Amino acid sequence: MQSEVTLRPANQGDMPFLLDLRQQTMNPYVIASGLTPSTEELLQRILFRFDCARIVQLAGEAVGLLKVARDGKDWYLIQIQLRPAFQGQGLGSQLIRSVIDEALTEGASLSLHVRKVNPARRLYERLGFIVVEESTHAYKMRLLS
Repeated sequence: MQSEVTLRPANQGDMPFLLDLRQQTMNPYVIASGLTPSTEELLQRILFRFDCARIVQLAGEAVGLLKVARDGKDWYLIQIQLRPAFQGQGLGSQLIRSVIDEALTEGASLSLHVRKVNPARRLYERLGFIVVEESTHAYKMRLLS
């Protein structure tokens, strides 16, 4: 699968895909957290650090989003989302491991936030992240180096 995976910078033409992706992948967790997702909030989240957004392509097909802020030595995994049909196949793990390897090579820390109701927390823990802070709806996790 690795040779088929490519990343390309997101652009404004990707907005319909990104909005649909966000609705498919995150709305269930937002709702389960007791919140009501709005299109405005979805768009704000998509546009946050849009300069860091990369479209995940598998054999040329857009299947997800990877957004990592590489600010000096403090990196932040802002978003990783894969269309439901591509989840649970190791692609997310592969992408995150790649970011981890890159961060370790650069001597950077790596952190992320995950909603408490999102089962992705288990994946992050398997990959070496630990909970370092907790808010009402989310955990902040940091990679143990």
